Amino acid sequence: MVKHIGLKGSMRLKNTYTIIAATLMITIIIAAYVAWPKAGTRRLIVSTTTSLYDTGVIDMIEDAFEEEQKIDLHFISVGTGLAIAHAERGDADMILVHAPGKEQEFMEEGYGVNRKIIAYNYFTIVGPPDDPAGIRGMDPIGAMETLVEMGRKDEATWVSRGDDSGTHSKEMELWLLIGLVASELGEEPWYFEAGTGMGKTLQIAEEKQGYTLADMGTYLKYGESGLVSLEVMVESGPSLINVYSAIAVNPDTVQNTEFEGATTFIEFLASEEGQALIGEYGIESYGMSLFKPAVKLLETESDPEVTRWIEEAAFFMGSECPPEYRRGDTDLYG
Repeated sequence: MVKHIGLKGSMRLKNTYTIIAATLMITIIIAAYVAWPKAGTRRLIVSTTTSLYDTGVIDMIEDAFEEEQKIDLHFISVGTGLAIAHAERGDADMILVHAPGKEQEFMEEGYGVNRKIIAYNYFTIVGPPDDPAGIRGMDPIGAMETLVEMGRKDEATWVSRGDDSGTHSKEMELWLLIGLVASELGEEPWYFEAGTGMGKTLQIAEEKQGYTLADMGTYLKYGESGLVSLEVMVESGPSLINVYSAIAVNPDTVQNTEFEGATTFIEFLASEEGQALIGEYGIESYGMSLFKPAVKLLETESDPEVTRWIEEAAFFMGSECPPEYRRGDTDLYG
């Protein structure tokens, strides 16, 4: 039997449809508002390392920058190798990375300009509290030699990022310093390649009670959060310095890149405000800054030893950015 809805029932049904339609419309409007920049703003896509993203420092910088500029920041968090690949394909307007050798190639191949060193900290070798390899307090070279020896005796495990990141690049440098090649070590059972970001690599090392190379910022974040119990075994020193740079994508090579916005953001990172934000991040939660500002240090050489370490690790042709790789009207270089 077909029931007769009647006038009131028809009106109620019509009102229900109206409410549903209105709700859908509001949802679409909200989604569009969230997905697209506000009127008058530009979108800047930054391809950055997992270490900067995972620690949370990027979120704090983003909030401060967007309060001052009509530029909507969007971040792609990957290892340095992939960050550079995104920029070369035109999927990002600038990069924030920490692999000087790869950065130099990026610029020499015509993709990067206006490089600015903005911060540094140190890589550290971390491992289980009982330190089965016995490397605690050693220098980096001695520690790497001992880890190979103990690994081959089945008394230690090494977990590598294995992801073409800045941290992975530094690890490969350390192996080369003792005459070994990481790709060959990958065939040995004590050497495990994670193929993932820093945070996840630390957690894998925790699960395996193994050793790994980490940037100090991510290690402190995960350690203080109780996500890992790994302890610092080897830290500081010239061979472990970790230098972060910002580089704009070259508008002469990559079409439609947001070059002006990229330069504006790099200038903010290098400004007194940006450097203060970097230097203060982590002090309240961890009792120390996760990243150290580099701009004034390099300008004044207030710590000649660390300045020399940065220059040796991250300068090329005697500069953070040789003149031929500078574009536009910028105050980045005095």
